[in-house]
Amino acid sequence: MYTLRFLATGARRFIRAMSAATMNRKPEVMFILGSPGAGKGTLCRYIVEHYGYVHLSAGDLLREERVKPGSQYGEFIETHIRNGTIVPVEITCSLIDRAMQTSENPHNRFLIDGFPRNQDNLDGWNKVMADKVLLKGVIFCECSEEVCTQRCLHRGASGSGRSDDNEQSLILRHQTYLKNTLPIIKMYEQQGLVYKVNSMNTPEEVFQDVVAFFPKLGW
Repeated sequence: MYTLRFLATGARRFIRAMSAATMNRKPEVMFILGSPGAGKGTLCRYIVEHYGYVHLSAGDLLREERVKPGSQYGEFIETHIRNGTIVPVEITCSLIDRAMQTSENPHNRFLIDGFPRNQDNLDGWNKVMADKVLLKGVIFCECSEEVCTQRCLHRGASGSGRSDDNEQSLILRHQTYLKNTLPIIKMYEQQGLVYKVNSMNTPEEVFQDVVAFFPKLGW
């Protein structure tokens, strides 16, 4: 009986120690990048469903803040989204940081979708967040402009509620992606941090490509 109580006490101590270690370790982050409509959000949903990690969409966080009653940034964010331009990094980083701090996910691992989108985003992230997290890598969803555009238009026609799912905004968004985001992906690729997937495949096929390289990351 004494031995059983001793083992039970030791197990509880081990669990508490493991929980404390999880809470104290830095969040692990994977960036998910690609052009508008490349399937970043869909891929994140698959990873969350099978691995239990937290999906943080920079765009969704901004859209939620845009419609939040009393938000001082709401109208400002809406103007940038409608024009296909990029919201200042200070706002985006603060929303991402807040979402990670308030998360109760036991894995402490996050998929950050659609960020960083330009050099200013990257500089702001490195200044504010780089020392707070462990960046594991970048999943690059490769997809043609034509396929991406059709996906976004279909999403808009299906009632996405997104003011930027229209042809005019999509032209601006793709130009912004080519000019600002693609160089960031290439920079990470030179550092050996990019994992490419062909996101013109079915969501299931794209997810299986990710499953193949996740063990290399310790995920």
